[in-house]
Amino acid sequence: MVTLSKRVQSVSLSANAAARQLTRQLKEQGVDILDLTTGEPDFDTPAHIRQAAVAAMEAGETRYTPTNGTTPLRKAVIAKLKNENQLDYELGQICIANGAKQIIFNAFAATLNEGDEVIVPVPYWPTFPDSVRFNGGEAVLLECPLEQEYKLQPQQLAQAITSKTRWLVLNNPGNPSGMVYSADELTALATVLRDHPDVLIMLDELYEHILFDGREHVSLLHVAPDLAERILLVGGVSKTYAMTGWRIGFGAGPKALIDAMVVVQSQNSSGASAVSQAAAVAAYNGGLDFLPPQRTAYQDRRDAIMAFLQPVQEIDVLNPDGAFFIFCRCAGLLGKTRPDGQKIETEQDVINYLLESGVSGVAGSAYGLSPYFRLSIATDIATVREAGRRIAQACAALS
Repeated sequence: MVTLSKRVQSVSLSANAAARQLTRQLKEQGVDILDLTTGEPDFDTPAHIRQAAVAAMEAGETRYTPTNGTTPLRKAVIAKLKNENQLDYELGQICIANGAKQIIFNAFAATLNEGDEVIVPVPYWPTFPDSVRFNGGEAVLLECPLEQEYKLQPQQLAQAITSKTRWLVLNNPGNPSGMVYSADELTALATVLRDHPDVLIMLDELYEHILFDGREHVSLLHVAPDLAERILLVGGVSKTYAMTGWRIGFGAGPKALIDAMVVVQSQNSSGASAVSQAAAVAAYNGGLDFLPPQRTAYQDRRDAIMAFLQPVQEIDVLNPDGAFFIFCRCAGLLGKTRPDGQKIETEQDVINYLLESGVSGVAGSAYGLSPYFRLSIATDIATVREAGRRIAQACAALS
């Protein structure tokens, strides 16, 4: 009999992955299901990036890479941060990993001791609290419901910080909410953080370029550059460049922290794929000319599904500012009766009813808030529009 560690028992399998797997199984059985579970761009990786990967293979760039990343890629990240974000970093402040998720894990592994606390606003991307728990820390979950636009408030942060607080996690734009912090909101949080110089800040800005309605990305590093020495910026190529399967993320931060993260990675995976890193160099050096049409497509999809969801009285939903998710509160559906006579009593009942109506989403409990559900619009507009129609029709059929 295998005895599992308390560490692994403290975390769970990704709810996103589980929902997607169920959707695939139903599709294989011939069920008509529209899959709005996964946050993965449906666009192809741009051609110049794919060509760079082929060229790297042909040139023999298929061997082990430095644990902290190849020099060309780290230099490309530095140039990207300078040109796109107006941020200055040195080579020793950059590390490359097998996706942004590994950067997050490495950072917590390098800094957390048993009982250390990490403040995680809710709703959250599940990797944040689970990575904290896996590394011996305690995730302090601060609920940020729809009424406060899913954003952490300064007074919440001030009340939550204790002598055990090691990190604050800030995801901007947010997954699953799609909400974006303004410069004023970030400035207010920075004011609180200045009173607590031992608290590190993890900025996950993976969706920085997927913004709607003409918004420009603003980082905490822009409004509070004095906090840079305790900020870890997490980024990667997966969302902007449609490179989810290439598995390349980066961390930019204080050299001492980066060095410690590299030590962790040296013992759990070593360097990221040589071919993927060569492709990422082409991505960061190749500009963003391909991006505006994709951003427009995401915004069109948002508008298409919101046209169906907003009139539904039983669903509360905010117009997301960025990313490619719609986060819906479904408390108004609880207590309703389905056409087959069954009562909808829980969030999972809502998910099951929508699934039977031909739309697959993810329960809000996966992101720490109930009763909610998340829909991904990272698929074609016809699918998104039809999903909205089916959800509205399903809700109208309730009594």
